[in-house]
Amino acid sequence: MALLPFALPHAPDGALLPPAILLMGPTASGKTALALTLARLFPLEIVSVDSALVFRDMDIGTAKPDAATLAKFPHRLINLITPEESYSAARFRADALHAMTEITALGHVPLLVGGTMLYFKTLLSGLADLPAADPAIRAAIDEEAAAKGWPLLHNELMAIDPATALRLSPFDSQRIQRALEICRITNCPMSELLMETRQNAPPYRFLFLSLFPGSRAILHERIACRFHAMLAAGLIEEMIALRSRYALTPNLPAMRMVGYRQTWEYLEGAYARETLAERGIAATRQLAKRQITWLNNSLPGEVFDCLDERLSDKIAERIRAFLGA
Repeated sequence: MALLPFALPHAPDGALLPPAILLMGPTASGKTALALTLARLFPLEIVSVDSALVFRDMDIGTAKPDAATLAKFPHRLINLITPEESYSAARFRADALHAMTEITALGHVPLLVGGTMLYFKTLLSGLADLPAADPAIRAAIDEEAAAKGWPLLHNELMAIDPATALRLSPFDSQRIQRALEICRITNCPMSELLMETRQNAPPYRFLFLSLFPGSRAILHERIACRFHAMLAAGLIEEMIALRSRYALTPNLPAMRMVGYRQTWEYLEGAYARETLAERGIAATRQLAKRQITWLNNSLPGEVFDCLDERLSDKIAERIRAFLGA
């Protein structure tokens, strides 16, 4: 599967599309607290866009809202599967669109909140159904590259699929290989397949809100404090309980989540508790960095400083204007 180019939808016959709000930001940027504040002010229903919150019984390490909060402000798309299962971006898109349809039918506004940027991108642009890898064809391409060099294979791609070749470096071996592989399997340029299989953008009028830290140092302090709080709240004990209740392995998606991976390694004796904190904090910082890169490069959004003391007021004002409230 491949991400399709992003395009905003257009309402037919000049009709006004129903509103939906996307609240995006890195971990520890205060998205959940802000979403709860907004849900008190407007007729919003929260839809989680978080690949960790889909897992049941993983509460502390995912910073999942507590039961009292969820009872007052239900979140859709959390606690969907066990830690033994997997959840895909394609399934998220289907589940999110279904939830959005139900929310809109109730006369409310979907508020999609989270930090899994791939899910946001998939929701907006859809996925293309491209052929699976063919080991024999890949091996043949690798042999050609060894003999000719990747720039010459890039020239070959330019001749048969210029739209794809123009956005690739002549030395981007992985993507050149995949584009040539698709051409040879299907006898069709990858760019054409992407256009043919392109799904319609969701029929909503979106407001994109992006939270960025005005100070990376302060965000890092927040990350460190939160991870230490998770340990104090029982992250290690939560992991012990998960391993007792479910048939888990370290390669499952749930156990590769930031915080859980490091806790698993700690329980296996890889390092001391002090090192667990250090590694968990470092991994969370790297996650935040990747999320910010996604926001900068792949997702549109009106930017707000998540450290601004007047953040909730400014966001509320923007939503009020968007909804015409």
